[in-house]
Amino acid sequence: MVFSSYNFIFFFLPITLIVFCFLLKLKAAKLSKIWLVLASLYFYAQGSRDFLVFFLLIIVFNYLIGMAIIKKSESKKDWIALLLLWIGLIQNIGLLCYYKYTDFLVNNVNRLLGTDFILKNVLLPIGISFFTFQLIAYLVDCYRGNVKANSFLDYLFFVTFFPKLLVGPIVHHEEIAEQLEDKSTFKFNPQNLILGIFIFSIGCSKKVLIADPLIYYAQTYYSHLNVAGFFDSWAAVLSYTFAYYFDFSGYGDMAIGLGLFFNIKLPVNFNSPYKARNFAEFWRRWNITVTQFLNDHIFKSIYGFGDRTFKLFTAVMITFIVSGIWHGSGWHFVIWGIVNGIFVCLSFAMTLRSKKLPFLLAWGLTFIGVLMTRVLFDSQNMTQALQVLSNMISPIKDISLFLKTGSQFATTNMMTILLIIISAAISFGAKNTQEITENFRPNWKYAAFSAVLLTLALFRMSTVSNFLYFRF
Repeated sequence: MVFSSYNFIFFFLPITLIVFCFLLKLKAAKLSKIWLVLASLYFYAQGSRDFLVFFLLIIVFNYLIGMAIIKKSESKKDWIALLLLWIGLIQNIGLLCYYKYTDFLVNNVNRLLGTDFILKNVLLPIGISFFTFQLIAYLVDCYRGNVKANSFLDYLFFVTFFPKLLVGPIVHHEEIAEQLEDKSTFKFNPQNLILGIFIFSIGCSKKVLIADPLIYYAQTYYSHLNVAGFFDSWAAVLSYTFAYYFDFSGYGDMAIGLGLFFNIKLPVNFNSPYKARNFAEFWRRWNITVTQFLNDHIFKSIYGFGDRTFKLFTAVMITFIVSGIWHGSGWHFVIWGIVNGIFVCLSFAMTLRSKKLPFLLAWGLTFIGVLMTRVLFDSQNMTQALQVLSNMISPIKDISLFLKTGSQFATTNMMTILLIIISAAISFGAKNTQEITENFRPNWKYAAFSAVLLTLALFRMSTVSNFLYFRF
């Protein structure tokens, strides 16, 4: 089920919210939690019904492991706690590898050894990359003493809460647990509801009005790559570049807005990354909670404050290779991780040498780097990526023919070009949602703005489009 769909907006969300508010009126905090857990499981089942029972077993297993780690840590049996942590990590990582990488590994073994092992065609459960990281963070927090012994219900709520379940943000257990312990969470809060509607309307319009048309154009291009030219290629890459921006930031806005409907505050996961002036800054702004997860569990495991520069660059490269592998099963994702790692290392090298480029040059080079790495990310394989890049840098042999082709392209793709321009203006020059709502006070202007955005989005929802990060 997609947030930006009639089924979600007119069926699932109102029923879930009305029952939740009714239970709040009865002062039934425990029943409110149970209701949201059940609603979240129903929500998940709409996208991965066949995996639901297995999903529940994984949740239960991690809870039992987590509680066992806490007990052994408290009784000073640290080696047992460490062993239990590794059991939990192996289970979570092993499951993720099975579902995401089995066919990739079989395919590469067949190529390398000339074998003919049959591909498993394993169906990827929706959201597995994100909830796996969520569970890993939970177990590590249990081992580090950052999680108190908690009720199974609160743990279920933490894992399954539907606004963040499929594409994040990734949160630590205590971030949710502290809110569940706060009595104000289970009191009707009209301020939160109004702010939630406003943020949700912004996210929904990003997804439906901007991201979806750009996704359609870019996907059409990639499916007809053999007949594409210079202008088609640049338009498609720019379309995907801005589509990912508004698709992912739109999901983040909707997740935060929906969380506020139920008095749960989720962390910001997106902070105007296309305004970044280097790749290190870019990754501190894009998918913030996943970047923080990789920083805490990969980067810091290799690099410590005071280590030499070589170790810093090694830690960066390993972290980004892991990031590439996590994003998808293909060599182009690995290379995408390597290229991003190199760009981040260059950023750190500039900082260590106290070198700073002029603003426009730094921003321009960063955005060009984003465009080039976007090709690696969006292609199905390296062959396709190289073909797209070749189309983008093909030499101009006949200026008059080039200008004529460009004019014809602009005439037939005017709406796409206009949408790219609007996307660029918003991405580079406008305030982001966090900045817009920083001093939010309910008034008729915000209400009118929300109503206009939601109305426009509703008229465009006849065809439901999944979020791009669902495939990861």
